[in-house]
Amino acid sequence: MKILVTGAAGFIGYHLCGVLQNKYTVIGIDNFNDFLYDSSLKKARSSLLDCKVIFADLKDKENLDTIFANEKPDVVIHLAAHAGVRHSFSMANEYITNNIVGTQNLIDVCEKYNVENVLYASTSCVMAGNPLPWKENEKTDHQLNPYGYTKKTNECQFIVSKIKKTVGLRFFTVYGPWGRPDMGLFKFTEAALTGNPIEVFNYGDMKRDFTYVDDIVAGINVLLEYTLKQKEINEIYNIGYGQQVNLLDFISEIEKNFGRPIIKEFVPKHEADSIETWSDTTKLQALGWKPKVSIKDGVYEFAQWYKTYYGVN
Repeated sequence: MKILVTGAAGFIGYHLCGVLQNKYTVIGIDNFNDFLYDSSLKKARSSLLDCKVIFADLKDKENLDTIFANEKPDVVIHLAAHAGVRHSFSMANEYITNNIVGTQNLIDVCEKYNVENVLYASTSCVMAGNPLPWKENEKTDHQLNPYGYTKKTNECQFIVSKIKKTVGLRFFTVYGPWGRPDMGLFKFTEAALTGNPIEVFNYGDMKRDFTYVDDIVAGINVLLEYTLKQKEINEIYNIGYGQQVNLLDFISEIEKNFGRPIIKEFVPKHEADSIETWSDTTKLQALGWKPKVSIKDGVYEFAQWYKTYYGVN
């Protein structure tokens, strides 16, 4: 069986391909852009994979069509997207073009080449405003930022598509080795190492359901196997650790692992942010999945990788 992974050189894509390539024929595609962080990290991730990673941009439908005609994938796992809630406020059109138009191009070629199995990334933030913990079956009408509404649109795109089996993956604050430098774990680490102050939004009164990347990949694997066994499916699943962690406690773990204090500038809430996130993963756990990596262990693993990769003592 052949699986095509979009965003294969991205954070989650790299970890997922690294696992899938041990069991399946994996083809990755990525446009290796410099959006949010330097592409050198994407190239470094890609270089460690044993599977083929093809340069491709989802906005280029003709090239996408050629890839599908040549590769003939049985499964598509769609992870490619412009991410980042705060950045999306100032560049909504870029998010719409990359996340919505690019996704529709992918759907079109999946339909054309009769790809029956598609798993696609969504995000926890589409559930903003709902009672906690967030459940998959509640309405998602209150989007706080363009990133959120583009991912909500992606869910709608796949739901109304002609693809026989689609499964949406609502990820909760993914972190770990090889992560995205634009995310909090990297930024707080850099603040610890440089001694430069960093803004802490909502005066530090925030909670997140931080989910280690290996638990995310394990969840995707469970859903892949489940999807392949179904005759037809059109569902959405939360993948989160299932516990809330105070932002200041998360920062404290970073300080412990690097042995340096982080100078914090407490500022008001950013309009793009949810104050709290919290996943209800009952639906996924019913399929046999269970998260394993605690914040303490997850931040430790990130710190060990960071020190090695960047040569930090």
